[in-house]
Amino acid sequence: MRKPWIVGVSGASGTPYARAVIGGLLDAGHPVDLVISKAARLTLLDETGATVRDAHWKDDVAAWLERTVAADDLVYWPAQDLAAGPSSGSYPARGMAVVPASTAACAGIAIGLSKDLLQRAAEVNLKERRRTVVVPRETPVTRSHLEHLIALHDAGAVVLPASPGFYGAGARATGQQLIDFVAGKVLDALEVPHDLFTRWTGQLSAGLSSQPAAGGSQPAAGPAIQRNPLGGP
Repeated sequence: MRKPWIVGVSGASGTPYARAVIGGLLDAGHPVDLVISKAARLTLLDETGATVRDAHWKDDVAAWLERTVAADDLVYWPAQDLAAGPSSGSYPARGMAVVPASTAACAGIAIGLSKDLLQRAAEVNLKERRRTVVVPRETPVTRSHLEHLIALHDAGAVVLPASPGFYGAGARATGQQLIDFVAGKVLDALEVPHDLFTRWTGQLSAGLSSQPAAGGSQPAAGPAIQRNPLGGP
């Protein structure tokens, strides 16, 4: 039986995170059900130039992801279709990632608003106790936003802010490396294997020593520093 991960893309800035998460799931051999909110379509167009139309989603999503996707690997559900498969708890799904998650999406999921299929599917996955990851990106945040995030946490969701780490590449990190770091953390929360970022091993500057500098030459950083367990380098 096909058992996909549901990926919901809401209207917050950060659609490249969604693209990286979807790519990571597909690369790991996991099928994906995709829901893109109405506001997310505008953000997607603004950030990437990509257009996703319900009637032409196969071509549009393939162009956005820059990959050909088999029919069983990715299924698209219109956000206004509240009778879609993911709207029901009996629909077989592994869980869901909402990436990026706007403040409106977080609020709607937290209070069970079910404004659209994205919010309904997230609520369903929470009530079914399936793994659910919410990736807020907006900053700064208000008290109400924090309260909604706490409510999501208490309901069983993993609240995973889009906060990239720099230890894999340091100040030389490219935009794609920072995107992949966040996407990799989402996949970690879903327990899906990936190689999107360099993991911390306890060795200082390990990421820098393995990263080529601009022009292909090695960076000027010195050798990796071994951490002293008693404190100090």
